[in-house]
Amino acid sequence: MTLSASELVRAALEATPLVDGHNDVPWQLRQRLRNDLASFDFRDTTGLEPPMHVDLERLKAGQVGAQCMAAYVPIEVAGRPEAAQVMYEQLDVAARLIDAYPDELVRVHTADEIERAHAGGRIAALLAVEGGHALENSLDHLRGAYDAGARYLTLVHNVHTDWADCCRLDPVHDGLTALGREIVEEMNKLGMLVDLSHAAVKTMHDVLDVSRAPVACTHSGARAVNDYPRNTDDVVMRRIADGDGIIMATFVPYFVSPEVLAHRAAHDAETARLTMLHPDEPRRRAESLVSWCAAHPKPRATLDQVADHIDHMRSVVGCDHIGIGSDFDGIDEVPDGLDDAAAFPALFEELARRGYTQAQLEAIAGRNFLRVLRAVEAAAQ
Repeated sequence: MTLSASELVRAALEATPLVDGHNDVPWQLRQRLRNDLASFDFRDTTGLEPPMHVDLERLKAGQVGAQCMAAYVPIEVAGRPEAAQVMYEQLDVAARLIDAYPDELVRVHTADEIERAHAGGRIAALLAVEGGHALENSLDHLRGAYDAGARYLTLVHNVHTDWADCCRLDPVHDGLTALGREIVEEMNKLGMLVDLSHAAVKTMHDVLDVSRAPVACTHSGARAVNDYPRNTDDVVMRRIADGDGIIMATFVPYFVSPEVLAHRAAHDAETARLTMLHPDEPRRRAESLVSWCAAHPKPRATLDQVADHIDHMRSVVGCDHIGIGSDFDGIDEVPDGLDDAAAFPALFEELARRGYTQAQLEAIAGRNFLRVLRAVEAAAQ
């Protein structure tokens, strides 16, 4: 008997834990609550204004088996002595949140622990750090993050570190410096996954030259589908796959949709134009921008476009090197059809309708990430 798309997805997500490679729940806790969890109920966040994308009820509805929670360190503290402090605070609040719901969540550090949590009906939570500037150029802080539970590090965010170039600014290092190579080597020794999302292309290639463990892009799209620097080009994707790594498709609308990206660029250009024309008239600028927005309605990214990125990744590297990294709660807008964590099955149903088999759905959902994490663990041995 042929299974329907929804039946196929249900079977796939029962067989393997669905791993979301990146969300920013810890940042929401800092922004909304100043990390005070006393009055916070993570079972249902829909009553918040604005609602969060993630809570326990919607993780369950989305059949999520494991969630990577990123301790995001804002770029505003880059180069300042409190950067590492913010990192530790964010790792701490994520750990406290997880430990507050022991019946539903469990803190994990390994692929085996993710699978045990899934088999036991609990959602695994794996900690990460987003932004290598949090290390303050110190291997001690890298080891401290690992000891606090972080199992991957996003090397850079939207700012260069002193040892690696990001993709959003003109390069200053031409990739990785000697310290950057030392950091990657130390991550290999620890068993910490290297995340290349946000890195410049040259940085990516330098890491791939150095790392003896598989690497990941935990929340990126395909640059061939939407030509934006935060997305991953085909050459890098092939090198990541050659090293048995993973590219995890993201939901960030302007990474996903060329139309949304073009509108964003036009909006920024109009804002700059109005600023140049009316530097001393903020009210006039604001009114003019409102009129421009009314005449140029913003397009919406869609679930289908996310599936298009996955289709392209499959054509380049096959299904064994693809995962999902939503960036939920780190984005203000979401694609139509992917409103929150409850929507993951809808994406997999679209893939099923496009001809993906149950084995391929299981690979993309979680088996690939588990394989990569095990290889990173093995490299540390």
